[in-house]
Amino acid sequence: MFRLCKTTLLVSGLLLSAVAHAGKLAIVIDDFGYRPKEENKVLQMPPAISVAVLPNAPGAHAMATKAHQLGHEVLIHLPMAPLSKQPLEKDTLTPEMPSAEIERIIRSAVNKVPYAVGLNNHMGSKMTSSLFGMQKVMQTLDQYNLYFLDSMTIGNSQSIPAAQGTHVKVLKRRVFLDDSQNEEAVRQQFSRAVRMAQRNGYAIAIGHPHPNTVRVLQQMLPTLPADITLVRPSQLLNEPLHAAPPSGPTSKPDAPPKPRFQPPGECKIEGPLAPVPATRMLDVIGESLGNSRVAETVKSLF
Repeated sequence: MFRLCKTTLLVSGLLLSAVAHAGKLAIVIDDFGYRPKEENKVLQMPPAISVAVLPNAPGAHAMATKAHQLGHEVLIHLPMAPLSKQPLEKDTLTPEMPSAEIERIIRSAVNKVPYAVGLNNHMGSKMTSSLFGMQKVMQTLDQYNLYFLDSMTIGNSQSIPAAQGTHVKVLKRRVFLDDSQNEEAVRQQFSRAVRMAQRNGYAIAIGHPHPNTVRVLQQMLPTLPADITLVRPSQLLNEPLHAAPPSGPTSKPDAPPKPRFQPPGECKIEGPLAPVPATRMLDVIGESLGNSRVAETVKSLF
């Protein structure tokens, strides 16, 4: 009976450990401050959904404040120069800007977006691919204790090497939910983010307050698998970084993983096996679990 209770306890500990190591999914909704109707719908979603606020948007201060009051994590969604030729927003960071100007823009953004704990780039393929430019950004962020979520609008982003020598922690986006605003495409991207979290331990997805994106989130968040936990990006700061995909369409399904080994040949039994008593089975299970890390953790609790 004692062996049975001990085995039950160890198995329970193993199950608790599995729950503790469930896949973590962080979702950030960018471009906050311009669409109050859709943004208010986002703020009615679980508090683990985070928002990134454009500092010069008309509703920046109000939406950041409301998001914080409702328990959502707030990021500054800072415009950065893209490689493509297009109109730039006010105070868009460029690689050639002097450090003093970058400091001024980030200081202004911090004042306009209260309660922000992190910052991510709006556009920015030209800026984030410049090591010199990003070093100036990281040196400034170091003064504000803000983490940097790299939106990965370009594959050769320099955010990680640029952060060396500072205390700034860097995260990377893995999935864009709405490269295409087609509702079915958004569903596929949401499912892709879930699979990545299950496979890699965590994933960060970025979307925007488009009507179809909001609708998909409203429908699919309540149906998340039991092994997926919604988290804020700041809860992933100590996770190992995974390589993020390059920019471009992200709706292509993941390729199935290649097998790591060839299956062994058939193992033929030359004679009948002796029967094994049930008590011996419990002993073997107990010994195996008793030597595991999970068992050590469970024992420390009692």
